[in-house]
Amino acid sequence: QEPLMESGGGSVQAGGSLRLACAASVDTCYIRFNYYMAWFRHPPGKEREGVATIALNDTTLYADYVKGRFTISKDKSKISLYLQMSSLKPSDTAMYYCAVGPWGGFDSRQYMYWGQGTQVTVSE
Repeated sequence: QEPLMESGGGSVQAGGSLRLACAASVDTCYIRFNYYMAWFRHPPGKEREGVATIALNDTTLYADYVKGRFTISKDKSKISLYLQMSSLKPSDTAMYYCAVGPWGGFDSRQYMYWGQGTQVTVSE
């Protein structure tokens, strides 16, 4: 069983919005008290890239290409992570993954728990 499970992906036209959610299917102390939760994405034909992170103290970090359009948030009591995406562009088309790890940042190797991903497709 994957420790994290994403939902909320779908197809939308450019300029539209989507809200992704990530829920922990396993309530482990590591996930609940870990320092960082993050969203990554894997666009077609490209490398996986970081989108946004949120720390235990709610400090957030955004990649330049989503800054001002995406908002990361979490519900610590439910060990849930969210990504509100607005003003979507075709370049945002990707498989989106949530992840949990101790160090933060956009190096995916720093994250120990991953979900299976949810597809976001943005058309012109």
